[in-house]
Formats: sequence, C-alpha cells, structure tokens
Amino acid sequence: MQIDGQEVNVTHADKILFPEDGISKGELIDYYCRVAETMLPHLRGRPVSMLRYPDGIEGKSFYQKQASAYFPDWIHYAAVPKKEGGVNRQVVCDDAATLVYLANQACITPHVFLSRDDRLNFPDRMIFDLDPQDEDFSLVVRGATELRDLLMEAGLTPFVMTTGSRGLHVTVPLLRLADFDDVRYFAQVIAAVLVERDPDRYTTEMSIKKRGDRLFIDTLRNSYAATAVPPYAVRPKPGAPVATPLSWDELDDRKLTSRSYTIRNLFHRLDRIGDPWADIDRHAGRISVERRKAA
Repeated sequence: MQIDGQEVNVTHADKILFPEDGISKGELIDYYCRVAETMLPHLRGRPVSMLRYPDGIEGKSFYQKQASAYFPDWIHYAAVPKKEGGVNRQVVCDDAATLVYLANQACITPHVFLSRDDRLNFPDRMIFDLDPQDEDFSLVVRGATELRDLLMEAGLTPFVMTTGSRGLHVTVPLLRLADFDDVRYFAQVIAAVLVERDPDRYTTEMSIKKRGDRLFIDTLRNSYAATAVPPYAVRPKPGAPVATPLSWDELDDRKLTSRSYTIRNLFHRLDRIGDPWADIDRHAGRISVERRKAA
C-alpha cells in the first residue's frame, strides 16, 4: 500500500483476528487506514505500547514497547528513558502509514502515553478510568456525570469516551505545566472527594474483592510511562469494539454501552456527527498548587 508517500507491505491480510465475527487482519488494516485522519490528532507525539495478537484475539498476546529492529526507518521513534535506567526506542504514531504498519503487525490496540515525546514528564491528559464490577452501565454513566460536575467545579473541562471494553474514560486536557506526580495527586484527590460524597456507589479500593459492586475510580494511568487506550482504537473483544469519544448528552441514551461502536458501524457515526473531541486541546486547563489544595 502507498500511504502518505510510504510503501507499507501488507502480509496475510486474510488471517482471521476476530473468529466470532470473521474479521480479518485486512479488515483491521482497512479500518485504521480509513479512521487515520480522525484518530491521528489523538496519537501524534505520543510513544506507543503495542498490544499484538499474531494469532487473533483467541491466541496469545503480548505488549511490545521497544520497536523491533526490522521496523522501517521512516517511522518516528522516541527514546523513552526507563525508570530502571536505559531507554526504550518506542514508536510514535504520527501518520497514517505508521498506523497501518502497526495494524499489519497485528497490533490491534495501540496504547499511548498521556504525554508527548518532547516533554515526557508533563502530561497533557489526565484520565479517570471508570471500571464497573458488573454489567450495570447505568452506574458508570452516573459516575461519569458526577465526576464531570466535580471537575468543572475545579475549573476544568472534562471529556468522555467509551473504552470499548466495560466502562468509560473521563479525560481532562491539560496545559503541560504540572508533572505526573502533581497530576496523579490531583486525580487522587478528585477521586477521593467523589468517593466521600457517595461511598456506597464509588470506590478507589485496589482490592477487587473489597470493591463489592461499587464503581472503581481508577487514577493509576496518571503516571510516567503508563499508557491508555486512545480514541478510535480497536479493542481485542468480540465484535471489534472501538473506544469512541462521546458528547456528554449521549450518556442519556439508555441503549449505550461501552461496546456500542465497532469497526463496522463507527464510520456511519463519524459521517453523521464527526469527532466530539476534535477541539479538545483548545480546552486545556491548569492544575495549580492552590487548586490542588482547594480540591
């Protein structure tokens, strides 16, 4: 394939990656090629951790941070310092050709940093992962709405997205002024306030056994080198669901689930309403020391 002036060799396009749905690697590649224009603004500059399924979602999988030696020179790479010393040479997905190349490597889901490669310790995203303990999606919606209101009280502009798995992500765009330690602290404080207001519904308890049926408010992704599923990434679940940005009023739809949108219906949605997160960076907020104390 000729994409953005680069030649991408596609191999074994007929290999089935999603057996229940008959979705092949070729269909995955086609999806990422078509969604690239919408997805790339959410990827550019962010080091990628590749979740690869060489034999499909029912086979073995692995995360790959370090780019393989055979990856082409035209891909943008970032030298990411490791906590234990040394660096990882990680892919940065800046163009459609790279996105398609990763799909050909059976990378079903590219996970990305919350920061960009020019300021790796200063995130421009803060993420709350709302993880339910059962299939009660109404509790996830309630939690996301109350979290939105709390973040707005703090002067921030939150956005919401289905994860394509079980829950929702509430994401806050940030000016790159606070480091990961400050952002994580702030997120923990916000989560603690939410739990304090309604401890019967929400929890930050790490032990799954101790959560009961409460909604887990996960702030752990707000750490250096931690990653999150980006908008429009495919998840390795039956039906090939897609992490999909929403407008807040869409949460009123009682038919909505985390897996409502897939690679087979996502483009109808994009044609109809476009990307609800298209201007997310215009709403980047500041986490100040005073705001942290006020929270």
